[in-house]
Amino acid sequence: MQQHFDPSGTPAGCPAHGNIRLYGPEFGSDPERHYSQLRSMGPSAPVDIAPDVEVELVTSYDAALYILQNPGSFVRDARRWNALNEGRVPADSPALPMMAYRPNALFSDGAAHARLRQAVTDSLATVNQVQLVRQTQQSADYLISRFSSEPLGQAELMAAYAQPLPLLVFSDLFGCPPEIGDRVIVGISGIFEGTPGADETLGAALAELIALKRREPGEDLTTRLMAHSARLTDEEVLHQLVTLLSGGTMPLTAAIGTSGALYLSDDWPSGLPIEDAVVQTLWNYAPIANYAGHYPVHDVELSGRTVRAGDPILISFAAANTDPKLTDHREQLSAKAHLAFGAGPHACPAKDPAFLIASTAVESLLNRLPDVELRVPFKELAWAPTPWSRSLVTVPVRFSPRVVSSAAAARSAAARSAQTAQSTSAPQPSPAPRPAHAAPQHKGGLFSRFLAWTRGA
Repeated sequence: MQQHFDPSGTPAGCPAHGNIRLYGPEFGSDPERHYSQLRSMGPSAPVDIAPDVEVELVTSYDAALYILQNPGSFVRDARRWNALNEGRVPADSPALPMMAYRPNALFSDGAAHARLRQAVTDSLATVNQVQLVRQTQQSADYLISRFSSEPLGQAELMAAYAQPLPLLVFSDLFGCPPEIGDRVIVGISGIFEGTPGADETLGAALAELIALKRREPGEDLTTRLMAHSARLTDEEVLHQLVTLLSGGTMPLTAAIGTSGALYLSDDWPSGLPIEDAVVQTLWNYAPIANYAGHYPVHDVELSGRTVRAGDPILISFAAANTDPKLTDHREQLSAKAHLAFGAGPHACPAKDPAFLIASTAVESLLNRLPDVELRVPFKELAWAPTPWSRSLVTVPVRFSPRVVSSAAAARSAAARSAQTAQSTSAPQPSPAPRPAHAAPQHKGGLFSRFLAWTRGA
């Protein structure tokens, strides 16, 4: 069976010299130019998402919405991926960690997806928004305290603020004790940085967390996920936690960094609220740029070109949101009509908490450092050369150094004392054994220091 779909009527085209590459410095330096070139070829076109990995990339808003909302024809189960099954995807391809099948809601369909997603959405629905704002503010205050008293009054916000903040919030939200929280942060950070053993570190830490919550349930997301009526197995809980962590960390980091930089830019209209900067980021700089692998269950025709059943189709949220066909009436659309959080049955279940965290993070920064400003014009900031995320490489800022209060000094001293105590205290019972190839434990890590700081308040 072959399905025909041509929402634009634009004739298909082919690159003159192979597929357009959606990776590397050239793509990172000007993603919009690549998307514009792809649009000239129709609502979708073949691209290389990584070396020797071809996918069909959808750049049209209408075509993207059509595919996202038609799970009967376009499924998410990556075990259908033809090239992977035929051995044509390199074993070390950077596309595999992003696209290969995992037993979670993101890669499931039908009843299996509905069961897993219900457990996730019901658990997320129990998150208290006031508490989430407080957790975000507290994490922001801690991170800002680490760089705000620097004599030069300068910082790099991506590394010092936007990257660690979601990890602190999530570790708290999932009910991690200090040592497990440290390893969760090391593991998830390592996955995005390509650190060997990071996957194992994260998996082992989450397995310990699940075992702990079986023994000692708490008022946290992990416990609620485990107690859900869907009766998830421990393995299923682990994979949902990995999805929430990986699916939340990178996009939130990008959203916080871009929204903050956009708000601080000279082009941002004075008086507009911070929430507008987050909305504009989601529309114009979609944090998840190209993702959501779909696999046709039968051959489909996209703008005159056949895509075989089982060949991957990726959605370019970045290109779809900036589709020129929306220009004339985008102002009439709802502020939430963007596709940054996806659409259809696999739309992000945490979009409201994510928006709240990003807005609170930017607001906290401006409240604590009211004269903060960019050291480089927004238009000159560099974007990461990855197809998956639209994220700034650095956001260099300047501000008036803050005088450290006695209370803040006491908290810092408490954090240092806790870190020292961990390294000099009497031997403790050994934790559950972890794989020999996993990365070493990191005592006195970021989450431990954060908790020590908050308890010294």
